[in-house]
Amino acid sequence: MADAEGHRRASLAQAERFYADVLSDLLKARVRFLVGGGYAVNAYTGARRPTKDIDIFTTSDELPRLLDCLQQDGRTASMVDERWIGKIHHGANFVDIIFGSSNGLVPVQDQWFRYVQEARVLGHDVPLISPTELIWSKVFVQKRQRHDASDIANVILMQRNDIDWHRLVAYVDKHWEILLCHVLSFRWIYPSERDAIPGWLLDELLDRLERQRKHAAPGTRICRGRLLSSSDYRIAVEKWGFLDATGEHGNDR
Repeated sequence: MADAEGHRRASLAQAERFYADVLSDLLKARVRFLVGGGYAVNAYTGARRPTKDIDIFTTSDELPRLLDCLQQDGRTASMVDERWIGKIHHGANFVDIIFGSSNGLVPVQDQWFRYVQEARVLGHDVPLISPTELIWSKVFVQKRQRHDASDIANVILMQRNDIDWHRLVAYVDKHWEILLCHVLSFRWIYPSERDAIPGWLLDELLDRLERQRKHAAPGTRICRGRLLSSSDYRIAVEKWGFLDATGEHGNDR
């Protein structure tokens, strides 16, 4: 057991040195990027949630320059999915380079960089994705093996004063029911902290729900579940006769 723990610690230290080198190179090259994912959640909540990698967000326009910058010192790049994600590899370790989302609904936009916050990550002062965009990047991650609802609830809890709910509503747009689900989940998880959700937001979302209830359900049998998980809702499309609302896009992350 002691040997296993020692190996785990050594592997983690090696991975963190790799991540720190990547951050250092990005800062030196003045490439536009944001740190997101688990490192951002930890920074905003004070948690120490284990992370298997580090998520670097950038725009699709900046992507080629960023990949070129990082392909040195034995590191290699691969494009996992040309719609939204690449990786930088070094041995068994990797960094996710994210410029969109697998369901096509959450592209990294220039405006994300207007709301940057700064945090100390692995010894470097880095640009951090804002709490608003961090939540937006996670709202559709709901599948059997990975579900980011707890991250969203904890970020709301700890960053309630820095979330721009108007901007978040604009992002979710016609998928406002997803935001309502997260809002209600937060209220249930942290009942003493319900006031973290602005009253106007709950009123607006519930008003949309009430107006929706007055209309008949769609006549076409549609499954939007694959925007959350391609695999978990595949049976609805392949066997139960539902149309796939995602087209060629799903959510495979």
